[in-house]
Amino acid sequence: MKNTAIVIFVLGMLLTMYTSFNFVTKEKVVDIGQFEIMADKNNYYDWSPLFGLGMMIIGAGLFFFGPKSKTIQL
Repeated sequence: MKNTAIVIFVLGMLLTMYTSFNFVTKEKVVDIGQFEIMADKNNYYDWSPLFGLGMMIIGAGLFFFGPKSKTIQL
């Protein structure tokens, strides 16, 4: 469970530091027979840094207050 908590915490840190994601797609503007014109279109995804902060709090809570791992005693 602690490994999962660490992954959630680190993902929350990354979402807090990087608050947007950008990628470019090609879009067909004109298509007349064999003649076509393509244009690049920028796509943005933005999110609040509070989302990452919430994930960090959840990850820390799982790390410190989550169930303890059971050990097998022989």
